[in-house]
Amino acid sequence: VLLVEHHMGLVMSIADHVVALNFGRKLAEGTPAQVQADPDVIKAYLGSKDQ
Repeated sequence: VLLVEHHMGLVMSIADHVVALNFGRKLAEGTPAQVQADPDVIKAYLGSKDQ
């Protein structure tokens, strides 16, 4: 099943495998924990102090 969703709590609670995209570019792929910890995902979704 492919789920395209922006509600991260829902996605992380039901998915075994996640692919994070930013403007169509793949940032990370793996388990929810791996994707949540990825520096590129954090930067794209939460921003950084450098911005």
